[in-house]
Amino acid sequence: MNPLPLSNFVNNTREQAAHAANTEDAALWRWFCLLFEEGRIRWCKSAAGWLVSVDHKHLSTEQSFDEAIRNAKQQLSIAWRADRETG
Repeated sequence: MNPLPLSNFVNNTREQAAHAANTEDAALWRWFCLLFEEGRIRWCKSAAGWLVSVDHKHLSTEQSFDEAIRNAKQQLSIAWRADRETG
């Protein structure tokens, strides 16, 4: 049995990474849309960057909108886990 050529391995790895990134992006933007439809997420551009708040709590300030949304989701997840752990 011959091992796969390196180019096949690299292409397969690249495809797997692309699929994982697409799955992550889809989950992020579903989360964003849900909060948007519920009127729970707000954002604005300032001199400091993009500010993102959820439920009137500031969660993120980043230079790019995409990074600000991703960071806000991460911060909200961290806060949610902490709340669950403390009861």
